[in-house]
Amino acid sequence: MPNVTYLPGSTPLVLDSPHSGTDYPDDFATACDLAALRSAEDTHVEKLYSFAPALGVAWIEAHFPRSYLDANRNITEIDTTLFDEPWPGPVETDPKSLSKVRLGKGLIWRMTDEGVPLYDRRLTVAEVQSRIARCWQPYHAAVQQAIDAAHARHGYSLHINCHSMPAVASAYSTDFPGLVHADFVIGNRDESTSSGHLALQICEHLRSLGYDVAYNHPYKGVELVRRYGDPARHRHSIQIEINRKLYMDEHTLAPHGGFAALQASLGSLVRLLLATDPR
Repeated sequence: MPNVTYLPGSTPLVLDSPHSGTDYPDDFATACDLAALRSAEDTHVEKLYSFAPALGVAWIEAHFPRSYLDANRNITEIDTTLFDEPWPGPVETDPKSLSKVRLGKGLIWRMTDEGVPLYDRRLTVAEVQSRIARCWQPYHAAVQQAIDAAHARHGYSLHINCHSMPAVASAYSTDFPGLVHADFVIGNRDESTSSGHLALQICEHLRSLGYDVAYNHPYKGVELVRRYGDPARHRHSIQIEINRKLYMDEHTLAPHGGFAALQASLGSLVRLLLATDPR
């Protein structure tokens, strides 16, 4: 199976799901059990948006797990404590990005959201470089290709970076441990990756459906919106976080009765975006 699925579209809308992958590679060689690793997944996000390609929406999906390599981090967000040899490339210096590295959530995770170490060994530079080549590079190439194609066809692009979040922030997941999350968090890095009007339109639509919606807190969006959002050039990238309590049991990971209603709400949001020209 390929590490990335890319389904081209015909509309201005591009959706990507970087954290819903469940194909755990043999070379992962972690020290913690699968249940602990699976807590990192944005489980079932790809199923929630499964209707989108039939509407002409471009779709990109990672099959590799987030804990193996986080495609929503820059390749400079390297935790050098994972190695017993020097990392040969540049390493992130931005304090905001480094906060995630310190939490053990860089490009390559050091621990789970609950603080469980992933490894009882040192990683090699070669194996991490291989993960970047096999996972990060094709994922980002697909996202960029889809956005470029949408923009070339229509003169603008709308990119939604699709995620889910636990009902309550874990101890090592964010800078706000214990925070009770809203139903949705809409992020555009303080209106630097999309127009504020577009993001607020999404917020208001979801509120009109009865959801509690937060804007740019606690999740503003990370690498995939930062890298590809450029509203001055009519390239709008927005991160959408969905509270997992709306559609699944967080302990068993099984979808529950709320799944269909949430999927219908996402369908109405996608149709709204397809009818929206932000220029």
